[in-house]
Amino acid sequence: MPGWIEGHLEEYRALGGVAFALVRDGTGTTQVILKKGTADPSWFELLAALPRESVVRIEGIARSSPKAAKGVEFHPTGIRVVTRAETPLPLGVVDRVHVELDTRLNHRVLDLRKPSVRQIFELRSALLRGWREAFHRRGFIEVETPKLLRQGAEGGATLFPVDYFGQRAYLAQSPQLYKQMLMGAGFERVFEIGPAFRAEPSDTVRHITEFTSLDAEVASIETAEELREILEGILREAIESTRSALAEIANPWAETLTPPTVPLPRIPFAEAEAEFGRAGAERDLTTEEEKRLAESVRERTGSAWFFLTDFPTAIKQGTFYARRQDDDPRRTGYFDLYFEHLEVASGGPREHRLERLLANLATAGLDPAGFAGYLEPFRFGMPPHGGWGLGIDRLVQALTALPNIRETRLFPRDRWRLDP
Repeated sequence: MPGWIEGHLEEYRALGGVAFALVRDGTGTTQVILKKGTADPSWFELLAALPRESVVRIEGIARSSPKAAKGVEFHPTGIRVVTRAETPLPLGVVDRVHVELDTRLNHRVLDLRKPSVRQIFELRSALLRGWREAFHRRGFIEVETPKLLRQGAEGGATLFPVDYFGQRAYLAQSPQLYKQMLMGAGFERVFEIGPAFRAEPSDTVRHITEFTSLDAEVASIETAEELREILEGILREAIESTRSALAEIANPWAETLTPPTVPLPRIPFAEAEAEFGRAGAERDLTTEEEKRLAESVRERTGSAWFFLTDFPTAIKQGTFYARRQDDDPRRTGYFDLYFEHLEVASGGPREHRLERLLANLATAGLDPAGFAGYLEPFRFGMPPHGGWGLGIDRLVQALTALPNIRETRLFPRDRWRLDP
């Protein structure tokens, strides 16, 4: 069948009267065969002198071949160099040589050409599509909230300041306040997938300063359990959809994805504290304690997924919008969702009663005047509501068991990296 291919020259080798060129595009690598006596003699010299990763356009005829990687081999009738790559390459694309992550990120475009790296972002794309489809099936509306704010969702030093025409503004660390405002607007079920920014000086394999946050909010819910049931159902559908989509394109990650069995285990925070012999300490879990808890849950239930529930109010003091439990104000309905030892989502019922919300602001040391726009809907009728935020980058890291969250973003940002 006549046609053409255009891509990067991955390899060229000549064996007697036959030469082979491997050309890689978005669909994979195609084997091009040149035979002396039928191919233009100048093509052999052209490809032999052409640096790897140069872009070539080859016209010719595709023929089926069970020996070729894609099941076809290409016999050229014309070859043209589109762009010539410089040498030496700062980073090998197909070489099986270990390269440090910093080097890979410094030359990220070349790194992204690697099929194994591209497959991570195929998974990420399919996962986002799966979440959207599952949300839409449940009547959610996708929204887009501002990313330039006068005030952050929780205040504090984790905000990036911006000069906004002479005024101080901040990059959004969460769409939290706007999601709640939309509950007052009668939208009832909303979700957003968008960028978020957190100025934490963290140098861990789980933290970055710019990330993709998946947030949802639901009106007229009374309990945290209602939220958990919605979240785990959407999570299962999204992973099932991702696995199916990846299988269609022969992405190897399809074989590793296992949708969670619901309902997921629920572990009250007090139970986790007791297991670690620190009952009543009311401080968040350390990384080591998270690992031990994940191991314990897997041993007892066989599940890599679980909810850590009923967080103490003392831990969520800065989360002023978290609803305290009416029968025990020392506890909230807040929960975290874990995969293994990685926390991937957090949420719970929000406080919808204005007087209690104002009291929470005061306890957190925040001035209500700085939240005037947010508080207005609560003055004119706000239904009970709740929701969650989920880090897409962290979830991709968890599903792929990648050692560093930076590998889940095309061009990651951390406290040291602002380029490329």
